[in-house]
Amino acid sequence: MTDTVWTLVLALVGLAALLVLRRRLPVAFWWLVGYPLVALRVLTTYRATMDACGLTVPASAVRRATARLIGREAAPVPPRRSLPLPTGSGLVMRLRMAAGQAPEDFIASADRLRHAWAAHAVHIRPTKPGRLELRLIGWDVLADVRRPRQWKQAGGPLSLPLALRDDGQWHVRDFRAVPHELILGATQSGKSVYLRNLLCGLARQPVVLVGIDCKWGVELAPFAPRLSALADNPDRANELLDTLLVEMEARFRLIGLSGGAGPDAVLTSDVWGLPDDVRPVPVVVVVDEVAELFLAAGKDDEKRRDAMVTKLIRLAQLGRAAGIYLEVCGQRFGSELGRGATMLRAQLTGRVCHRVNDESSANMALADIAPEAALAATSIPAERPGIAVVGDSSGGWSQIRSPHLTLDDAAAVCRDTSALVPELPRLDSFRPVVAVKPAAPASPTAAAPTARPVTD
Repeated sequence: MTDTVWTLVLALVGLAALLVLRRRLPVAFWWLVGYPLVALRVLTTYRATMDACGLTVPASAVRRATARLIGREAAPVPPRRSLPLPTGSGLVMRLRMAAGQAPEDFIASADRLRHAWAAHAVHIRPTKPGRLELRLIGWDVLADVRRPRQWKQAGGPLSLPLALRDDGQWHVRDFRAVPHELILGATQSGKSVYLRNLLCGLARQPVVLVGIDCKWGVELAPFAPRLSALADNPDRANELLDTLLVEMEARFRLIGLSGGAGPDAVLTSDVWGLPDDVRPVPVVVVVDEVAELFLAAGKDDEKRRDAMVTKLIRLAQLGRAAGIYLEVCGQRFGSELGRGATMLRAQLTGRVCHRVNDESSANMALADIAPEAALAATSIPAERPGIAVVGDSSGGWSQIRSPHLTLDDAAAVCRDTSALVPELPRLDSFRPVVAVKPAAPASPTAAAPTARPVTD
C-alpha cells in the first residue's frame, strides 16, 4: 500500500512539474514533451489527415494494377514529406506536391491541419516550384515575447530584428529592401514599444536619426541625445523638410558626379554604390503622430499642410536612392492629410498596423496590399497590447509582437550611443538640446541641470 501511495505522489509531483515547466519555460517543455508527442501524432496520422483534408491524389496506374493483383484497392497518395524536424517553437516539414496540386490548396487547409494535429497554428509557404514548407507552431509564441540572449544584427547595416512573428521567426526591418514604412496604432496599442525597439536598434548604428514630433516633442524628446535633428511644431517641421530636400538634391549631385569621374569609375544609381570614403551617412526620418503634423485651422494652414505632404512624397519617391528613409507613425492615417495622402501611402510600402480605433485606418494601412490583413488588424483584442499585423507590397502578411522595452531603457540606450551621432552640417540648426545633470552637486541648493547641444 505504501508503494502505491508513493507512486501516486511521485506521479502527481511529476505532473505538477510538467505543468509549471509548460507555463514558465514553454521552449523546454516543447523539446522534452511537446515535440515527441506531436511528431508521433503527425507521422501516424499523416496519410489519413491529408486524405480527410482533400490533399491527396489518386494512385498511379501502376499502383492500381498492383493493388488489383493482390485483391486490394489502391489508396489515395498524399504529398511526399520529409521527417518532422524540431524548431524552437514547433516543427517543420518539407512537402512535395503531386501533379495537379497548388499551394493555395494547402494554405486553405491550414486550419484543418491545425485542429487535426492539435497544434496552435500551421503556416504553409511555397519554397520553390512544386515544394512547400509546413511549419507547425506548438504554442502561442506571441504570449510572452522576450529579446533573445544573442541579439544578432541580421543582414548587415539598416537591418534590424524588431518583433517575433506568429510563425516563430523574427520580423526583420530591412530599410534597403523596404525603405519607407507606415506604423499605425491607437493609444496603448503597443505602437510606441515597436518604435522604441526601432530607434534603439538604429541608435547603435552609424545612422542619422531625424525626428518630427508635433506634440511639442514629448514622444521623441527622450531620444534627443541620439537625434541629429528634432522638429516639435509644424513650422519647424516645414523648415526641416526643406533642409532634407536640399540634402537629398546634394546627394543626387554626388551620385551623378561619380558616374563622370573617369573611365574606370563604377556606375551607380544610389548611394550604396559609392565608395565607402565618399558615401553619405544614411538618414532615417521618424514622423510621429502624423495627423498632428497636418492639422489645419485655416487656409494658411491648409497651404502649409499641402506643401509638407508634397515634400514628404518627394522624399518617399526619391529618398531611397539618396539613402533617406521614412518611418511615418500615427493613430490614424486618412483624408485629413490632404489630397496627397493616397500618393504618400503608396510610397510607404512597409505597413505595421496595431489595434486601431476605426476600421478605416486599418483599411488605409493594409487593404491595398492584403484585404484579409486589414480584417485581421480589426480583430486585435485590446487586452493584448503589442500585437500588430505587418505586411508589405508583395501581399504577404503576418502577426507580430515586439519585446517589451520601457521608455527608461530606450532613453538609456540613446544616451549611451550619443557619441555615434554623425556629422551632418545642414542639420546643425535643428540639433536638439539635452539636459545634463551635474556629476556631483556640491549642496542641495546646487544649480539646476543645464542644457547643452548633443555635439558637446
